[in-house]
Amino acid sequence: INAEYMGGFSIDQLMELAGLSVACAIQKEFAPCRALVLCGPGNNGGDGLVAARHLKMFAFSPTIVYPALPKPSSTRYQHLVQQCEEMEIPLLVELSDAIEHCDILMDAIFGFSFRGPPREPYTQILDAMGRSGKPIVSVDIPSGWDVERGVDGNDAQCINPSMLVSLTAPKLGAMRFGGIHYVGGRFVPPRFAERHGLVLSEYPGNEQCVRIA
Repeated sequence: INAEYMGGFSIDQLMELAGLSVACAIQKEFAPCRALVLCGPGNNGGDGLVAARHLKMFAFSPTIVYPALPKPSSTRYQHLVQQCEEMEIPLLVELSDAIEHCDILMDAIFGFSFRGPPREPYTQILDAMGRSGKPIVSVDIPSGWDVERGVDGNDAQCINPSMLVSLTAPKLGAMRFGGIHYVGGRFVPPRFAERHGLVLSEYPGNEQCVRIA
């Protein structure tokens, strides 16, 4: 499905729409505050960079932790970083004590295609997030969760966010999620959804996200 769908939309377009929907969902649940956006090395991290930029537009005060800064050859991620820098959003490569100086955390570390156990520095970051006691908003699937099976409650490398923003549609593993749940990413054509048997959420008016739990 992903391979076919990319024929109509570029990754850049999908990231922009996904990140916007995440920021809109956060804006519905939280007053403007200090948001620490923790970004991984893949597309989930790109969604986080976009969301941070929109949060700044929504009067939040985001700070980004991005350990895997993009290589010069990675123009897509270079541009995303530059856009955040132009918005004067602080960008850190190490977590340090940043969690102590924020109000909410955005988990944009690992997406639905992640496999295997997390590695450093992300194991340290996930552990710090889990111990923080602060609200965590995960993008698409909580980092460390299996996209189909969800999470093992005894797995120390998984986080349990208070809020999840699924992109396009909830993943099977999200059935075990019990917190605030939004769906965002309003860009799937009805004909495509029908062809693949996708049951999509109905978005009222011009909303970019919808709460489903």
